[in-house]
Amino acid sequence: MIDQLLNYDTELFLYLNNLGAETWDGLWLIITDKISSIPLYALLLFLLYKKFGGKSLLIIAVVVALMITFTDQISNVFKHGFERQRPCGNASIIDQMRFIAVRCGKYGFFSGHASNSMAVAVFAGLMLKSFYKYLIFILLFWSFIVAYSRIYVGVHYPLDIFCGMAFGAFSGGLFYKLSTYLQYRILKKN
Repeated sequence: MIDQLLNYDTELFLYLNNLGAETWDGLWLIITDKISSIPLYALLLFLLYKKFGGKSLLIIAVVVALMITFTDQISNVFKHGFERQRPCGNASIIDQMRFIAVRCGKYGFFSGHASNSMAVAVFAGLMLKSFYKYLIFILLFWSFIVAYSRIYVGVHYPLDIFCGMAFGAFSGGLFYKLSTYLQYRILKKN
């Protein structure tokens, strides 16, 4: 059963990866680059500061740093625990796919990009939901685009992405609860 699931995952990867075109490669390389999300992170920090103030922002920033470290390190634990080769490292499909990423990496299950971006999307969306009710949908869409970019450039299978996003959503919700608890306990805010 697992082998069949992995075969379906490979087939879906090849389909989605081959939808790409040279014309769009540059855009997807920018999207997949972690640095390209810095302006969004800066905007989110500004919105959080504007709505919650400096003391709360300090707590939020510490919680976000812990959240990103958590999601990133847990994805590495899974990668080294499962040792699932990335598509770009799979000799049996390399001639059937488009690989445009700068580097390949060794293991891919599950995607750190997908888990980190989804954790930020859920966390920030929940923190700011009472001020900007549609922001969470915009952030979830952004997270999906970042996650898809990993398939486009050839470094992750769809299952890597799906599991990364699921773990990121869980982590974002968990750290949102932690942040609200800490703000309440430290600053006596509701």
